[in-house]
Amino acid sequence: MKSIIITGGAGFIGSHVVRLFVNKYPDYKIINVDKLTYAGNLANLKDIENAPNYRFVKADICDFQTIYSLMQEEKVVGVIHLAAESHVDRSIKDPFSFAQTNVMGTLSLLQAAKLYWDSLPEKYEGKRFYHISTDEVYGALELNHPEGINSPQTQHKVYGDDFFRETNKYQPHSPYSAAKASSDHFVRAFHDTYGLPTIVTNCSNNYGPYQFPEKLIPLFINNIRHRKPLPVYGKGENVRDWLYVEDHARAIDLIFHKGKIADTYNIGGFNEWKNIDIVKVLIKVVDEALGRKENEDLDLITYVTDRAGHDLRYAIDATNLQKELGWSPSLQFEEGIRKTVQWYLNNQAWLDNITSGEYEKYYEEMYKNR
Repeated sequence: MKSIIITGGAGFIGSHVVRLFVNKYPDYKIINVDKLTYAGNLANLKDIENAPNYRFVKADICDFQTIYSLMQEEKVVGVIHLAAESHVDRSIKDPFSFAQTNVMGTLSLLQAAKLYWDSLPEKYEGKRFYHISTDEVYGALELNHPEGINSPQTQHKVYGDDFFRETNKYQPHSPYSAAKASSDHFVRAFHDTYGLPTIVTNCSNNYGPYQFPEKLIPLFINNIRHRKPLPVYGKGENVRDWLYVEDHARAIDLIFHKGKIADTYNIGGFNEWKNIDIVKVLIKVVDEALGRKENEDLDLITYVTDRAGHDLRYAIDATNLQKELGWSPSLQFEEGIRKTVQWYLNNQAWLDNITSGEYEKYYEEMYKNR
């Protein structure tokens, strides 16, 4: 078996990648390395936890010796690195933990991979270190078209004339994006300095099943269901590009196997939405699913003080990935939102377990003596 480490595999995006690889590649051994912080939940992987080609390891990616020993023990030939602190609001309150995990954790993984692969007769041949990053490292784009215009390229509305491309310079504006930008630089430096076979991807906002409910879409689905306020930053004019999480997992699979070493690929949904418009769509879809009157819960929208340093617009240009590897999103946003809403409504027990914090107590008890 080829042994592949996937970091952060108990989290939102990571669990979808782990599931895809475990089910699609029976000749791979997938080693899920996760610290099980607040956003990591093994309930996300119940359906594959007993698969013969799957192993879970509770570990901190900052623990270099543990990671290095694991690579030697499992004869690891590939790393798909998703583990990260990722919530901007949390980074504003606690930038130190973001620097620790996102920068030092990435450096720990890079050094472990370098030392282990350097020790092998074949060195880097057949190896790959794939680092997943964010579009937020590029900073922000101008909102030139406040009401949006139809794009002939994507058949969707766009809100500006420019897009994030792989050649854009980095201009991070939050502690989160600054930490991710630093980790990206370390990954590229390890290729340029040591020849480590690396790839970096920068992706737009993801949505879908198993997302931790502090993020906009699951939080608002849950709040609409329970008729709680929907706190919208500023006037809700900020624009984001949204991608269904399973489409991101497909892109990661494709790039891991066929992407060019040392290249960067942007992954996006060609799918720009204002935050306030997403909130209105969620209200419509959730009210419909619950048998309520159309737009019955619009009065739940509550405008709150804007986030510090809140970037106005993100929009990914993923044409390079489309042209080179043939990837494109499989779902239109409206279809993806309906699937997502239905999943959360059908999995209220999962959501309640997360919002209550019970799952964290369970893991603390399970692992305290190990």
